[in-house]
Amino acid sequence: MSHCLSGRSIDHVVLERGEVAHTWRTERWDSLRLLTPNWQSRVPGFGYNGNDPDGYRTLAEVIEFIASYAKVISAPVRTHTTVTSVRSTDAGYLVHTDQGDWLCRTIVLASGACNIADVPTFANRVPPSIMQLTAKEYRNPEQLADGGVLIVGASSSGTQIAHEIQRSGRPVTLSVGEHIRAPRVYRGKDLQWWMDAAGVLDERYDEIDDILRARRVPSLQLAGTPDRSTLDINTLTEIGVKLVGRLANISENGKAQFSGSLRNVCALSDLKMGRLLDRIDEWAQKNGLDDAAGPPYRLPPTRVEPAPPLGMDLTTGEVKAIIWATGFRPDYSWLEVPVLDRKGRLRHDGGVVSSPGMYLMGTQFMRRRKSALIDGAGDDARDVSAHLASYLGGHLARARALLED
Repeated sequence: MSHCLSGRSIDHVVLERGEVAHTWRTERWDSLRLLTPNWQSRVPGFGYNGNDPDGYRTLAEVIEFIASYAKVISAPVRTHTTVTSVRSTDAGYLVHTDQGDWLCRTIVLASGACNIADVPTFANRVPPSIMQLTAKEYRNPEQLADGGVLIVGASSSGTQIAHEIQRSGRPVTLSVGEHIRAPRVYRGKDLQWWMDAAGVLDERYDEIDDILRARRVPSLQLAGTPDRSTLDINTLTEIGVKLVGRLANISENGKAQFSGSLRNVCALSDLKMGRLLDRIDEWAQKNGLDDAAGPPYRLPPTRVEPAPPLGMDLTTGEVKAIIWATGFRPDYSWLEVPVLDRKGRLRHDGGVVSSPGMYLMGTQFMRRRKSALIDGAGDDARDVSAHLASYLGGHLARARALLED
């Protein structure tokens, strides 16, 4: 967004509570790699220029990429500046920070959608002897005592963390809720290549029947490993991870209760994967790529034991830690403008917030299916900055008219 505003000669400042790439520096586990291939790290005026386009950036490389971009475009970043409140004024917005106040006609909220771990309220019934971590607090298996680990959530974070901890020698039980299974490589190409080429990632928010539902869809079960391997539930069970259904409750006496729908949830995930691959196959055929690509295929169905456990006694000492990989929600506690719905979600139309002159960037399916990816930021920023520039132009025209009167 800063690059696009500079291109339109719009004076602006970027306020950052920590260093550039703050959350990547402070809220990621050590072995994390980007889920998108290197070639897909492309933003306006900057992209990947190394010799491994199909690889996946390490945590350190992601930090360096973002920090380098800020320098290349000379982004006017004010680091270590925490916004404490945003309020409406007659002329726009008043932004309070711990380093002083700012007055602005327009404001872009780019604070992300993953600020607060979405942990269920019954987590307070976990016995105190069990360590609890969220996915943003987990760093590596050495944080954990020897013994069993219950991981709640089976999207990309949960499956990667389960794989790492199981291989460390700590037995893992994975509580599986809604998820979307996906092959890392399909017909000789990274799945992201197919989704990009076939236009899946460019689907717009105003082309979707239920955009609120689409914005809540979990992330694909992908991992950015050096060998480009598929990491799914079958991969985990092959190394000894035990599966249970969605964690429905924890009783006052420390008994965990799991849903009995594990088999159905996994079957639905397989069905969704099949639909995505069907769409890719249809696109490949229509565009003459069937001969060049490998033949279509489907992964074996997700394997689930006949009667997965429906309960677990957390007081026995077998489970030493619980990791909550249950997703996140944004933090708008500092936003003192009436733009949230009754569920605390920001009301916006493709990034144009319901308060005039306020905009959004970087949330799930904001304007396109790829909005939450690095690769989606550029297109969204071009669209949103155009609307912002038009809004400022209208303000200027009205001010001139008043002066002439």
